[in-house]
Amino acid sequence: MLKLEGLNTHYGASHVLQGVDLDMPRGQISAVLGRNGVGKTTMVKTIMGLVAPSGGRVRVGSTDITGWAPHLVAREGVAYVPEGRLIFPDLTVMENIRVGERPTTRWPLARLLELFPSLRERAANRGSQLSGGEQQMLAIARALVSDPKVMLLDEPSQGLAPLVVRELARVIRLLREEGVTVLLVEQNMKLAEAVADQLHIMVKGRMVYRATPAVFRAEEAAIRSRFLTV
Repeated sequence: MLKLEGLNTHYGASHVLQGVDLDMPRGQISAVLGRNGVGKTTMVKTIMGLVAPSGGRVRVGSTDITGWAPHLVAREGVAYVPEGRLIFPDLTVMENIRVGERPTTRWPLARLLELFPSLRERAANRGSQLSGGEQQMLAIARALVSDPKVMLLDEPSQGLAPLVVRELARVIRLLREEGVTVLLVEQNMKLAEAVADQLHIMVKGRMVYRATPAVFRAEEAAIRSRFLTV
């Protein structure tokens, strides 16, 4: 469903993504781990068309979306939940969700408010009045209402309490059950291990490791020391 082939991205003379390959079938959750600054956010921004690639290919199903404008990528079925959530602080919960609403969707408002009961209770509140966890759920709801085939989640657990992270894990698993392909960029290894079908590690703009959660747990001490600790 989502495939990256030799993806390269530059910021000026800085070569950030250096031949990234990733192949995700429909309904798979792939988590990408790595230290800060290795290119994880650049990868999702490049997929979404927010940053122009300098080489390689991005495919959704059989469609090559390399270098497409963000609104065209979204129409092709890719939704992006950015780091920091970036909800509209002056819009209400309902107004935030309706920004991305499509005429027909598997995720109508009634279903989203059932999935996120805290948003139903806060429907008339402005985005700035929500807690961090509520803002994260709102960002996911706003993405889901566009009926995506692929969901890009960039550091969704950042700054959230453990109880909220468990709720986030529940929602991510539900997306897989619904056939949504999820690319999860995370620092929280426990969350990644709990939900992902495949774990990847990025170092200096390259994918250097891939394993199932079971294999990763068996190798975790060595992998953490080699790739993830500062």
